[in-house]
Amino acid sequence: MIYIKNDEEIKKMRESCQIAYQTVVMLGKYIKPGIKTKVLDRLAYEFIVSKNAKPAFKGYKGYPATICISINEQVVHGIPGDRILKEGDIVSVDIGTLKNGYYGDVAYTYAVGDIDDEKKRLLEVTEKALYKGIEKAVPGNYLSDIGHAIQSHVEANGFSVVRTLVGHGIGRNLHESPEVPNYGEPGRGPELRTGMTLAIEPMVNTGTFEVYTLEDGWTVVTLDGKPSAHFEHTIVITDNGPEILTRD
Repeated sequence: MIYIKNDEEIKKMRESCQIAYQTVVMLGKYIKPGIKTKVLDRLAYEFIVSKNAKPAFKGYKGYPATICISINEQVVHGIPGDRILKEGDIVSVDIGTLKNGYYGDVAYTYAVGDIDDEKKRLLEVTEKALYKGIEKAVPGNYLSDIGHAIQSHVEANGFSVVRTLVGHGIGRNLHESPEVPNYGEPGRGPELRTGMTLAIEPMVNTGTFEVYTLEDGWTVVTLDGKPSAHFEHTIVITDNGPEILTRD
């Protein structure tokens, strides 16, 4: 069942989402060649706790860290550790927060120093695809209109969208109904209504859309080893269209 939020609930979500957003912006100042990913994880933890919030991912189904950090061919769920970021990497940072009983979720893919032209284009196309999807999150549209807009933009630019991982509803729980695929035909699935809160998150690969999970049980990588990017916003559907909660 899709849970429709009232104004008070959306107010609480807005606060949690702003902390997630501020965390990902803060980390962006530290993402540069030479930094270990576990340092970024510690910085995120300290920042979220300082806002009287909780890291939503830490302990979720046994996940061991505050944030997910996925580098180059890693799509999502990369675990922070001793790996050092290098010039030319791209790194996706996924952050979840919990405050006042409500969740926020955001992701951004950063360039580490100078990156090649293909990676630059991948980041541009993926972020643009996210906003193409968000534009369709209006009352009276259908859920699949979001994924169709994302897929159309991505494939028109020669990249592919991951099928086995999707966006999701969010609110009292980190993951709620409905699932929000990044692909599909338009005009299908539930009709979108005011008060729905969704985490829309295209994961875009430069090569094949196929992925697999490493032996750590978490890190998802592209099957062909080519780079992937991930952008995400938590939004609420209003009478006037989508409001992005994880942004200024």
